[in-house]
Amino acid sequence: MNLQFSQRELRDLAVAWLALGVAFTLLLERQLVAALDLGGNLGALSPAAVAETLTVSLLTVGVGFLLHELAHKVVAVRFGQVAAFRADYRMLGFAVVGALAGFLFAAPGAVVHRGRITAKENGLIALAGPMTNLLLAVVFLVPYLAVEAAGTSGFLAEVASRGLQINLLLAGFNMLPFGPLDGRKIRAWSTLVWAIVAIPSLVLAVGALFVL
Repeated sequence: MNLQFSQRELRDLAVAWLALGVAFTLLLERQLVAALDLGGNLGALSPAAVAETLTVSLLTVGVGFLLHELAHKVVAVRFGQVAAFRADYRMLGFAVVGALAGFLFAAPGAVVHRGRITAKENGLIALAGPMTNLLLAVVFLVPYLAVEAAGTSGFLAEVASRGLQINLLLAGFNMLPFGPLDGRKIRAWSTLVWAIVAIPSLVLAVGALFVL
């Protein structure tokens, strides 16, 4: 398998990763948003706290997004497709602006691929993204359970908690069978496979939203 990245693709991945990290930081650090308003008190900010939130965001939502998209690419290339990630700069801007307003809707871009392909192969390419997020959720679950059992807090606890939550939400959201989401392509190939993955993913996503 010949997995290659153009300079444009690497740039798009880096910009999307950073933009999502910034957007998520703005969503969580409302004091930073208040300070950015006219007349805001920048002196009241804790640079260390903002830097920590940005780092957590890049390691959780950023990594979850990057590996989700790279999984699409790897499987597409495996099936002989020409595949590359393309950032949607308009939607990235919308994500940052939305975070300033207190909500986050991120559609940072997608892996586009071309070539002859079957419905099953297209479904498997789509399935690779949510499955990657579910696997990442398992990875984050281990330190999450460890810090919960120890009753500790801090940077590691925040990364574990956010990583688990974000990846469960990404998996569940992307399994919805609507619009350009992965769930629609998977269901077009196999309703059974879609249901087997989507139902537990959506249940876990709701749990992540209200419990974690």
